[in-house]
Amino acid sequence: MKSHPGVAAEIFEAIAEAGINIEIISTSSIRVSCVVRAAEAQRAVNVVHERLQLADDVLYEAAAP
Repeated sequence: MKSHPGVAAEIFEAIAEAGINIEIISTSSIRVSCVVRAAEAQRAVNVVHERLQLADDVLYEAAAP
């Protein structure tokens, strides 16, 4: 995060464009965390991964509570 300015903004923008509400945000120089409703978690992870091109061939499943 420190060496890549704008990553947090990209994450929040991708989630917002998907119509997903972020309930809580926490950031540091090395980590971005946000809380979304459980029903939206998998889609939020997917839109962030797609926006940041973290994996082209993988759809991620949300961890069970």
